Amino acid sequence: MAVETELKLRIAPGQIARLKRHGFLQKYQMARPVVRRLKNIYYDTPKLELHQSEMALRLRHAGRQWLQTLKGGGSVQAGLHQRNEWEVPVNRAALDFSATQGVEWDEHLRPSLRKKLQPVFVTDFSRSSRMLEFQGAQIELCMDQGEVRIGKNSTPICELELELKTGEPRQLFELALAILEIVPFELELVSKAEQGYRLLSGYSAHPVRANAPSLSGADTLADVLKKLIWSCLQHFQSNLHGAMTGDDAEYLHQMRVALRRLRVVLHMTEKFCADPVLAGLHKEVSELCVALGRMREWDVFIAHTLRPICARMPGHAGLQALLELSERQRKVSYAELRGAAQSRQLQRLLLRFSIWMNGDYWQPHGQQLVKVAQHARDFATRRLRKLAKRFAQAGQAMETADAARLHALRILAKKLRYSAEFFAGLYGENAAVSFLAALGEVQDVLGEINDIAVAHRLLDGLAADAAAQRDANVLEAVTFSRGWIAHDLSDRVGTLKNTLQHFNKQAVFWKE
Repeated sequence: MAVETELKLRIAPGQIARLKRHGFLQKYQMARPVVRRLKNIYYDTPKLELHQSEMALRLRHAGRQWLQTLKGGGSVQAGLHQRNEWEVPVNRAALDFSATQGVEWDEHLRPSLRKKLQPVFVTDFSRSSRMLEFQGAQIELCMDQGEVRIGKNSTPICELELELKTGEPRQLFELALAILEIVPFELELVSKAEQGYRLLSGYSAHPVRANAPSLSGADTLADVLKKLIWSCLQHFQSNLHGAMTGDDAEYLHQMRVALRRLRVVLHMTEKFCADPVLAGLHKEVSELCVALGRMREWDVFIAHTLRPICARMPGHAGLQALLELSERQRKVSYAELRGAAQSRQLQRLLLRFSIWMNGDYWQPHGQQLVKVAQHARDFATRRLRKLAKRFAQAGQAMETADAARLHALRILAKKLRYSAEFFAGLYGENAAVSFLAALGEVQDVLGEINDIAVAHRLLDGLAADAAAQRDANVLEAVTFSRGWIAHDLSDRVGTLKNTLQHFNKQAVFWKE
């Protein structure tokens, strides 16, 4: 068995041609590039049992040779794919298990399944590959262009693969960062095999919600922090392409949720061990969170305030003009996100995080040796107890709907909820269900109250623009909208008191 470690990068065809012409590759390549056509036939059972087991079986035709390959296990982190691989040569374009006798093939591909295997899709592409020596590592750079095909249906393939032959995974990200300065690309979470299965199932892209990683009571704090950071980065990355290209505002919302969760984890990580690189990354994440927040404000304002008002008052000229002004502002803010410079900067941020995550920070030294050894549950219990106490104190001070206190309570609710979600698995599968549900209700109401405050601020800006243009219809619509949301605020404050009372009745789940 071999472990395949490769970084996948989605790239436009024109950028591949540009990269080929650049002197960077000539500087590091160990030999001239080799061009081959690779045709791969993937097999599975009618019920796709291999795919459900996160396995992939293929026959590859390369030149005069056929190779039979089974892949499975491993992980995907920020485009880095690490999978176990078993490969044997076969004589023709047909599966042959006579040369695969052994425990590993039998364990991962049971003989009972082999009788049911059938072709499910084909990947057919041209590969230009060259071996690079970069920072002491040997890395094969492959440029793949072709398609995934099922009958008459197909989807294009155009990507770079950086496969680690010798060296450390960090060096793959270092090489990708250098390539990013030459041509733009996106880190790719989806393998060619997964693209085939998506084509087979008619998969359509959709926003991805947070998914807490599996934690063990035996995990050290360092283990847990790494899992949580990778989880947040993957959540962010899974929604990035949709936010850059699609119309569904939920992609941007999920990106912001991922960043907020990441900030909570990074704050805990800084307490684990201070580091200047970590501090710089944390600062950049915070700034990005604010910038995306400004964009999200227009999404929420339009969807939850203006459109419901317009639906109640159809044909109102001022409200329609106000809606059109707001949608133009939203379009401008999204254009900034989708610009080439910002797009490249987001990929750069993911790469820098990946380099740091695979770097020396996580190698214990000095006083950090003691911290590495501590169990995550001990840290989690102290963290949750402290946050819950601060949240309870802030909630008791809510006799009046003071804006500053509401804002502080909302921030504490986020920190407590995200921390509770992160660590819930350390205390049993269902221990935190009712606690998180009640806290989620509080956070939802606080979010709605904040949306009203933001709506007032956005209306201030729109009113100033309308006054400068002497647009009486829009000014009238602004005044009407203010009255509408003022009524909503009084309702939300009353609901907040009820949800806080309900939450205060919940038992904490982290008691020993």
